[in-house]
Amino acid sequence: MSILDRNLSIARLDAEPGKCWDLVIIGGGASGLGVALEAAARGYSALLLEAHDFAKGTSSRSTKLVHGGVRYLAQGNIGLVMDALRERGRLLANAPHVTRRQPFVVPVYRWWDAAFYGAGLMVYDLLAGRLGLGRSRLLSRAEVLRRAPTVKQAGLKAGILYYDGQFDDARLALTLGLSAAEAGAVLVNHAPVTGLLKQAGKVTGVRFVDSETGVERTANARAIINATGLFTDQTRHLDDPSRPSTLSLSQGIHLVLDRSFLPGDDAVMVPKTADGRVLFAVPWHDRTIIGTTDTPIPEIALEPRPLEQEIEFLLTHAALYLEKAPSRADVLAVFSGIRPLVKADGVSGTSAVPRDHLIITDPSGLITLTGGKWTTYRKMAEQTVDRAADLAGLPSVPSNTADRHLAGWVEKAGDYADPLTVYGADADAVRALMASDPALAAPLHPRLPYPTALVIHAVRAEMARTVEDVLARRTRALLLDAAAALEAAPKVAALMAAELGRDETWQRQQVAAFAATAAAHHL
Repeated sequence: MSILDRNLSIARLDAEPGKCWDLVIIGGGASGLGVALEAAARGYSALLLEAHDFAKGTSSRSTKLVHGGVRYLAQGNIGLVMDALRERGRLLANAPHVTRRQPFVVPVYRWWDAAFYGAGLMVYDLLAGRLGLGRSRLLSRAEVLRRAPTVKQAGLKAGILYYDGQFDDARLALTLGLSAAEAGAVLVNHAPVTGLLKQAGKVTGVRFVDSETGVERTANARAIINATGLFTDQTRHLDDPSRPSTLSLSQGIHLVLDRSFLPGDDAVMVPKTADGRVLFAVPWHDRTIIGTTDTPIPEIALEPRPLEQEIEFLLTHAALYLEKAPSRADVLAVFSGIRPLVKADGVSGTSAVPRDHLIITDPSGLITLTGGKWTTYRKMAEQTVDRAADLAGLPSVPSNTADRHLAGWVEKAGDYADPLTVYGADADAVRALMASDPALAAPLHPRLPYPTALVIHAVRAEMARTVEDVLARRTRALLLDAAAALEAAPKVAALMAAELGRDETWQRQQVAAFAATAAAHHL
C-alpha cells in the first residue's frame, strides 16, 4: 500500500540535517507534486515543502476535467491543444482509478452552430490521434434528449457528441504525492518556506517552519524550484523583492447541485456564453457541477469567496440551457478558485490569457514553474526537471514518467459511483479497516457517500493533519454538501484527535477553523 507519513518525513530530515538535496520543491499543488515525482523517478533526491496542504489552492478547485482545451483551437493555440491531448491520453492510462472518459453533449439551437462546432471537434479528434477517447458525431434532437434529458428543449435543433476526460483533482494530487513518495521523494505539508539561503548571490537552500511545532529548519539544495501557484510572485520576492509581478489573477466559481439537474452520464457543454466563456454542466460524484466564471481579481485570497455577480451569472445561464432552472436553494455547495495566469502583453481580459506554462530561471538560480493547466502537469514537470538538472549539473537522466503507472493503479477501474474507486488498489486498506470495526463501515454522514474508515485512512496513510484536510481534499465532502460536511466536522475531529494524540481544545479549534472555511462554500 502507498503511504504518506509526515512523522517519518520529519524524522528523515532530522536524521540528515546537513544533507544537500538535488532538488527542493516549494509548493504542493499539481505542479510541485508533478515535479517531485518526475525528479524522484529519475533517481534525484527531492524534498517537497507545502505551506498548507497538498492541493489546498487552485489544484483542488478545477472544473474536474482532464481536457485538451477545445476553446484554445479558436485562439489558434494548436501546440497547447496537441500537448494537452497527448498528456490527457497518458494520464487516463496511468491513473484509470482517478480519471475516466467523459462524453459531452453540445446542444445546437442554430443549424450553422452544428457545422461550426462540428468542424472544430473533428479537428480536435484528428489532433488527438491514437490517444483520442472517441469520435465526435452529430446527434439528432431525439438523441440529445435521450442522452441529456434536462437540456432546454425550446428551439433545440440537434447536438454534437464528443469525448474528453474527467478526474477528481484533489485525489489526483494525493495520488501524485503517494507516487512521489514511493519513488523516494520526501514530502512535508503544513511547512511554509519563510526564506531562501544564499551564497555569493546564488540560492543554496531554504528556511522553513513546521506549523505544528513551530520548529524552524533549513534544507540545502543543488536546485530550488518555486511551484507555488498563486504565491509565485511572493516566493520570487524572497529572492529579490524588486521583481515585477508575473501573474494575472482570475477567479472562477462552480455551483454544485444534486443529480436531478443532469441525471444521465453525459456532461453538457455550451461553447460560448455572454462573456465568451465555456459553460459546463458535469456529472461528478453523483452531483452536478455548473461552471465556470472568469472574473479578474486584484489580489490573492487563500480561501476565495464567490462574488454575487458570479453566482447570479451561473444560475441565470444554467436556466437558459436546462429545463430545470436551479435556484439558490438548490445549491449544495459553491467552490471558488483563482487561476494564476501568466501575464501576456496586448491581451485584454483574463479569458483570453493563454494557459501555457512558463519556466523562469532568475539570476540567483531560483527556478520558477508557473501557469499551465492540470492536464499538462507531467510535461511541465519534465521540462522543469530538465532545466533544474542542467543548472545543478546533475547526471543526465531521461524522463520515464510518460507511461509510469501512478500509485493505486488498477487495470480496470471500478464504478465511479463507489467512493472507494478513486483509491484504486489502496481501497483494500480501507476495506480492511471497515471489516475490523463496524463503526468504521458506517457512513460518515447520512448525506455523504463516505464510510467513516476514510478518516482513519487519511490520517494514517495520506498525511491528513486537519479536519479541513479530510473533509475538503482526502474526501470531497465539502464540495458535495457543505452543510453536511460542517455537521460531520465534530465527528472527524474526534476521530483525528484519537489518531494524532490531540486534546479536546484542539478538536474545538479544528471545528471552528473548518466552520470558517465552510462558510465560503455555502450560500
